[in-house]
Amino acid sequence: MGDAMTIRDAGPGDRAAILEIDPVAQTDRDRVKFIERVLESALCLVAEDGSGILGYGVLEYTFFENGFISMVYVSDSARRKGVGTSLMKELASRCETLKLFTSTNESNSGMQGLLEKLGYARSGTIENLDPGDPELVYFQELGSETA
Repeated sequence: MGDAMTIRDAGPGDRAAILEIDPVAQTDRDRVKFIERVLESALCLVAEDGSGILGYGVLEYTFFENGFISMVYVSDSARRKGVGTSLMKELASRCETLKLFTSTNESNSGMQGLLEKLGYARSGTIENLDPGDPELVYFQELGSETA
């Protein structure tokens, strides 16, 4: 990582740079469609420094009307340097609901550790999304409603 990292709103002009750091998008047309959709319609943030985009994160409200972080991806070269933590915290700070959910595969121990460090609690398991690799749902209470 080069200069100080910043987080900003992403837009359609970030498509190529996001596709470049996300190897899944290089072989999976559905991931490309997802990236194109969220760049137009959801809260998509990018973390970047002087070297370019380091990662991206997406906040949507399609999970029972609650905030749901549907994606956090950090480039291989920027992992374990606070990029994921920064994206997660910024997404949470922008969430407009009191409940924030996210999920990760059971095999993704790195993301599970990050979620636990950030105070997320396990909230359930979804089978049959990825064969043999259940999806673990996590939850964080963001605050209480004020009258």
